[in-house]
Amino acid sequence: MVKARWPDGVVRCPRCDSERVTYLARQRRWKCYSKHPRPQFSVKIGTIFEDSPLGLDRWLSAVWLIANAKNGISSYEIHRALDVTQKTAWFMLHRIRLAMQRGTFAKPLAGEVEVDETFIGGLQEGAKGRQKANKALVIIAAQAAGPGIGRIRMGMIPDASAESLHTFVLESIEPGSTVRSDGWQGYSGLEQKGFERHISVIGGRGEDASKLLPRVHRIASLLKRWLLGTHQGAVAPWQLPYYLDEFTFRFNRRKSKSRGKLFFRLMQQAVSTPPATYDSMVASTKAATTT
Repeated sequence: MVKARWPDGVVRCPRCDSERVTYLARQRRWKCYSKHPRPQFSVKIGTIFEDSPLGLDRWLSAVWLIANAKNGISSYEIHRALDVTQKTAWFMLHRIRLAMQRGTFAKPLAGEVEVDETFIGGLQEGAKGRQKANKALVIIAAQAAGPGIGRIRMGMIPDASAESLHTFVLESIEPGSTVRSDGWQGYSGLEQKGFERHISVIGGRGEDASKLLPRVHRIASLLKRWLLGTHQGAVAPWQLPYYLDEFTFRFNRRKSKSRGKLFFRLMQQAVSTPPATYDSMVASTKAATTT
């Protein structure tokens, strides 16, 4: 962890940026000699592991398990494997998923990119077209790699308005790229924002959509199968953004042959991701689903 966070060694205090730092071998901590209330610090400080009562042995085991599980791992499996409560395991996994997000969105998609939305959740009576009722609306962007799929981006959006769709496209896709979408009016105006738009007109039959926008529909199918298989569909809408981050992290690294390298990459992201409390994570995601 020290190597992942401080490749050149600990030369500054993460709290006050002072260079007056020394290592206390017996305590396995560092001490800052500047004047502030908490002069000692560990490698956990300023990371997703900060203020956790669990030791790094369990945290590193959790990161290893989630990095090596091809189809993901549920909080109940972490609960049994690490002998922690299910609530603790759930919180650990969500912190790790927060770290997954940091690396996933570092580089925007480019080239030819398919974009479309899908609903996550059961069928709702009275909901038509792009009305979502109580379902979660997820937008998916899939980069073309020949006939296959390159990297992807996903996000949960409040509605299919132009404001929501354009915000996602601008955050996820590099200007100058070709955006391939259906004829929904919410995508209109992307041309004025630096994108080349290609419209695929989809009829009323489901098979037409899967043929004209095959990549995003393939991703949507895999996502729903993963949520039902690994997590038995027990994902509340306010929790969904964390699971989308995990799915995206896994899919974009699906061709990685080295589990050790994948583990180290996730550790690099974990030690560079600021800490988050349980209450803040719950509050932020619930607020996002109600706006």
